Amino acid sequence: MAHIIRKIDYFKAQVRDKAGEGARILSALHGEGINLLFFTGFPRGRKAQLDFIPENGPAFRRAAKKTGLAVTKKTAFLVQGQDRPGVIAGIASKLADAGVNITALDAVAAGGGRYGAILWVKAADVRKAAKALGAE
Repeated sequence: MAHIIRKIDYFKAQVRDKAGEGARILSALHGEGINLLFFTGFPRGRKAQLDFIPENGPAFRRAAKKTGLAVTKKTAFLVQGQDRPGVIAGIASKLADAGVNITALDAVAAGGGRYGAILWVKAADVRKAAKALGAE
């Protein structure tokens, strides 16, 4: 199969936007044995937003609570597969054809001919997007 698309839980948190805050949180999660499939952080006003896709959601929630990180659970789509020209365009076209607007999409070549992506749609469009993408 060229790629696998999964509907997944992701967790977001708002934290202080200061040097070392992300490293502190990531180190604490690592210390709790949490493996992340995806992580991103970016400024959001005077704070920073951190987004996590953990391998194990319940374990992540326990670890986040233990480290004092308040998280909100949301839904996204995780895409992993063989890299080839136009693969993301094809995914975006499936959603467009289904009338689903993409809220955000991040993709990266992972090396070794592989790529990964995460995409978000509005909560009201999750079912329609999952059907259009054939998400597991």
